[in-house]
Amino acid sequence: MNNLGTAIVTGASSGIGAATARHLADAGFRVVLGARRLDRLTELADSVGGVALPLDVTDPSSVHSFVADAGPCRVLVNNAGGARGLARVADADEDHWRWMWETNVLGTLRMTKALLPALVESGDGHVVTITSIAATEVYDNGAGYTSAKHAQSALHRTLRGELLGQPVRFTEVLPGMVETEFSLVRFDGDTDRASSVYDGIEPLTADDVAEVVAFAVTRPAHVNLDQIVMKPRAQASASRAFRA
Repeated sequence: MNNLGTAIVTGASSGIGAATARHLADAGFRVVLGARRLDRLTELADSVGGVALPLDVTDPSSVHSFVADAGPCRVLVNNAGGARGLARVADADEDHWRWMWETNVLGTLRMTKALLPALVESGDGHVVTITSIAATEVYDNGAGYTSAKHAQSALHRTLRGELLGQPVRFTEVLPGMVETEFSLVRFDGDTDRASSVYDGIEPLTADDVAEVVAFAVTRPAHVNLDQIVMKPRAQASASRAFRA
């Protein structure tokens, strides 16, 4: 039986978002799921007793409609985001950069800004933002993504101070290598190139990250887990890993 209130998860049609929806539902939350791929979203929502609503975080009108239909909530998981391309700054594709900033940064801004009143009103709100170790590191050919994740992290951490004293918590989860559709999107559907990212290493799974999110939002109300960095045992940094 759901008794922990409503949790909203963005980018919930696959990967970390879908796994987070399942884990939060198992923990006792009513989940409202948002993503563009409504067919996959509806199937997931039906399986966990949740609600599926169309959402494109890059579209202000979509965000407005989603928030209006979602109603009150206690937890927001900003998971929508991603990377496109892997190019040197000198060869940067501005459309790729624009998409990464719109999705990771402005998407997080739109969702959080729109839901903050409801989160505070709940009396025990919680915002979880899934960034990346790319929010604290840089690596060659990744400036578009790392700059967007740095900005997303700065936005999230600023809220921690601006809402100090209000009944809302803020947790940033910074995963390293996770095997999801992330690389498939980054490499524009090139399955061979995407799968090669994980050659010789056991990466994190979406469930690994989702378990951490569920743990963070089920701590007592006075406990705030500010930042959680998680990587595979074989990964030391964004650019250094041991491959068997």
